[in-house]
Amino acid sequence: MSETEEKTAPTTNIDPRCPSVDLMHERARRRMPRFAYEYLTGGCFTEINLERNTKEIRDIQLMPWYLNDYKGSDLKTELFGKTYDAPFGVAPIGLQGLMWPKATEILASAAYKHNIPFILSTVGTASIETVAELTDCNAWFQLYHPTDDDLRDKLLDRVAAAGLPTLVILADTPTFGWRPKEIRNGLSIPPKMSLRNIMQMTTCPSWSFGQLLAGIPDFKTMKPYIPKGLSMKHLGLFMNKTFSGRLTADKISAIRDRWKGKLVVKGIVNPEDAEKAIKLGVDGMIVSNHGGRQLDVGQSTIKPLTALAEEFGNKTTLMIDSGVRNGPDVANSIASGAKFAFMGRTFMYGVGALGAKGGDHTMTMLKRQLQQVMEQIACERISDFPKHLVKSALPATGG
Repeated sequence: MSETEEKTAPTTNIDPRCPSVDLMHERARRRMPRFAYEYLTGGCFTEINLERNTKEIRDIQLMPWYLNDYKGSDLKTELFGKTYDAPFGVAPIGLQGLMWPKATEILASAAYKHNIPFILSTVGTASIETVAELTDCNAWFQLYHPTDDDLRDKLLDRVAAAGLPTLVILADTPTFGWRPKEIRNGLSIPPKMSLRNIMQMTTCPSWSFGQLLAGIPDFKTMKPYIPKGLSMKHLGLFMNKTFSGRLTADKISAIRDRWKGKLVVKGIVNPEDAEKAIKLGVDGMIVSNHGGRQLDVGQSTIKPLTALAEEFGNKTTLMIDSGVRNGPDVANSIASGAKFAFMGRTFMYGVGALGAKGGDHTMTMLKRQLQQVMEQIACERISDFPKHLVKSALPATGG
């Protein structure tokens, strides 16, 4: 068997019940309580931008070269001085453990095994220290900027003490998104277990038994700072007050002065913000619209990525999330100017569908999908993807 054939041979890590993201999605929907499933899949308002994100990524087209002297392909990608085994990673998602028991730990462990980055959310259901241990200090941390600078500094000190190399700060959540499904289900922060939600839990025995073993999911990283004895209502008020506010140049500058690792701003979508961020000394940007969960009237992520890559591609490290679902979507994103792509829902579908094996399954499948695209179009390195971009098929970047 040739080297290329060895790389592309089917792997026993793939569960034949779920060889696509759509099949994982459907199986996860059946195994998760409706309130948890809708928290994962929902967007804001009428979910226009949620749908637009993926659709416009898939409007991108790539050109195959069939008669070239093709020597095989390599998924390895260098990012911030570290070489990863693939150009994609696990995006931060809050309340992962609510959607599937121990989902944060499952995905962090799988990401370490597959040598891809895992980003822990401030409102995740595992602590900074736990994730650092599971990933041998290779995870990233996403910071919701607190209104209190002292709390900000305490979180930054914990991330540094845990040895995590990269900090991601959010620009695209100046307000809490209006998400009708979450309001109906009582899943604003924190979740409320209504009779309706409890009835849904009884129809999902795998989820319910797993939660019984794992314990009630909570905000593990924030636990030391939450006053004890708060009712669910007052806990919600505390969280809303703690993380309300807009990211500003002054806030970024203060973090840049204190944080010695790599600094990434997530949610940049226009050149004015990109230029400010570069001047403030950030190391990279994730083009994102928070998975279509914040602004329904904005652009998809692929449009600003394409424009920002033309202007700033040589000045900073551009990445993308929101709308990227599978291997071909990663290929289209990299071809359009991203150095790296992050996915959230895709990995949660894997865990929801297959439990503890879902992270390994999904990462193996995505690598295989991306490898097949590269072999089909004769793309030898990840950095070669832009050469295959069919520019006439690029989405318009106008407002």
